[in-house]
Amino acid sequence: MLNKFCKKPLYEVTRTLARVAMGVEKADTVILNARLVNVCTGEIQEGMDVAISEGRIALVGDAAHCIGENTRIIDGTDQYIAPGFMDGHIHVESAMLTVGEYARAVVPHGTTGIFMDPHEICNVCGPEGVKFMIEDAKRAPLKAMSNAPSCVPAVAGFEDTGSHIGPEEIREMMTWDGIMGLGEMMSFPNVLSAEENIHGELAETLKSDNIITGHYSVPDTGKGLNAYIASGVRCCHESTRAEDVLEKMRHGMYALMRYGSAWHDMPVIIRAILDKHVDDRFACLISDDTHPDTLVKDGHLDHIVRCAIREGLDPIKAIQYVTINIATCFRMDHEMGSISPSKCADIVFFRDLRNIQITRTMIDGEVVAENGQMCVSIGEPAYPDFVLGTMHVGSAITPESFRIPVPEKDKGCSTIRTRVIEIIPNRVGTYERLLDLPVKNWAVTPDISQDVIKMAVFERHHETGTKGFGFLKGFGFKKGALAQTVAHDAHNLLVAGTNDEDMALAANTLIECGGGMCAVADGKVLALVPLPIAGLISDKKVEEVADLVSKLDAAWREMGCVINSPYMTMAIVPLACLPELRLTNRGLVDCRSFRFVDLFT
Repeated sequence: MLNKFCKKPLYEVTRTLARVAMGVEKADTVILNARLVNVCTGEIQEGMDVAISEGRIALVGDAAHCIGENTRIIDGTDQYIAPGFMDGHIHVESAMLTVGEYARAVVPHGTTGIFMDPHEICNVCGPEGVKFMIEDAKRAPLKAMSNAPSCVPAVAGFEDTGSHIGPEEIREMMTWDGIMGLGEMMSFPNVLSAEENIHGELAETLKSDNIITGHYSVPDTGKGLNAYIASGVRCCHESTRAEDVLEKMRHGMYALMRYGSAWHDMPVIIRAILDKHVDDRFACLISDDTHPDTLVKDGHLDHIVRCAIREGLDPIKAIQYVTINIATCFRMDHEMGSISPSKCADIVFFRDLRNIQITRTMIDGEVVAENGQMCVSIGEPAYPDFVLGTMHVGSAITPESFRIPVPEKDKGCSTIRTRVIEIIPNRVGTYERLLDLPVKNWAVTPDISQDVIKMAVFERHHETGTKGFGFLKGFGFKKGALAQTVAHDAHNLLVAGTNDEDMALAANTLIECGGGMCAVADGKVLALVPLPIAGLISDKKVEEVADLVSKLDAAWREMGCVINSPYMTMAIVPLACLPELRLTNRGLVDCRSFRFVDLFT
């Protein structure tokens, strides 16, 4: 695969690299006397030099003969050097940042490349939204390699989005600079059933010689998994059991082990490697979704690597999982992922192998961050009109908008048996529960004693006026309401709460500010995170967004919620491709059988 993400293509600089390695020409930069984490052989090599020219590595070993009068010397004494870290599956929009600002947050933590799937903004703004993300990335040194969103909507027929993606759109996007492959194929039922349009998207990707990334979230490691992989899917980040990881790797699929702000699957699923002692060339670490406060407080891939090491993973292996294994998964190991001759000079420095704290980040041979701060400038952002003003709900929202009447035959009942979505903290799955909820004035109400709140999802792209109702368990709310337009993947207006008045205030607060997240209690807005770009992304700096999110977190806790990253867990309640039960603007979806089900049983 031709690499378009480095300073210069290899075919332009082979003669220069050869001459520098031989000492005929002198290197631009030489790193001296470092401890090399050799991800190719899984060993630490002491006292190693690295000669760099034209943004690429010319020599690894003794580089004394590569040093000239104008060569920049970097003393690597007592420091480890490793390839730059790469995230194999990330939705930048989930950080609520532009790509340029995201780069400013993660590059100082050693992230030199990401394989982003901008399907969040694509669900709101279509392919032009993807172009916006690709263009925005160009103002920062981070290598933001993009996959074309595959499932817009996530599962056709179950929700309304702002756009649609099919084989024709995929055919066009595969010609764009910046596109590396197909984004996570969430519509796995249609892959298994050989549905024509979905397999058309797969075909267009394969014809362009790009890779297909996966999303196989069911615990079927038999014929279903085989059919999915046989359709060309190369990797999957949706494993929640150790046996899922093991079977995917056994079948030649890259297992992307997730550890984000809310999804803490890695400590469970990494047992597939730690306990089984299998070859781990197909194992990778990824973040999937990371909130800005996590990036500011803990870091990015460096944090995930540290967590994996604490779980018992060998530090060199942990580094391999975010370098050479990721590069190989995306068929880019001939260009990235190792410190070896000809590769892009994407290098990180740190002093402690078991507690990795990045001290310096190099991209294409240039030092771009030191001691936790960027040391190169990032250009100013530009926001086209089509990514702004995306709230089109279509009708006024009042407290009456949230009333859920009982069926005529049940009007005399004091309770009614109701399907309830129960969340699983730190996991992406949900449970379907059947609970008796109270009936007042012929309408069903939340029941705080059972930890059950009301929920509604309003279509907000085309003013259709459609909305779905449901009930939600597991957040611990004692009062108030919340609203957010970060509601995967259609990103409609999601509102949940204990009473209709606060729910209406929360909804209207977001409509007025162009989207975002807010918390309301007792008729007052406790916290607000405005996200004016597609209702998903802030136009502020990462530190400002992190502060707003921290205030939102404090408001949720004041309302009674104690789970980790609750707004991320709330955001996937409408995602109709994850088991068991979900709510979209069209109604309740049983994601085991992929059919709509009644709220009342």
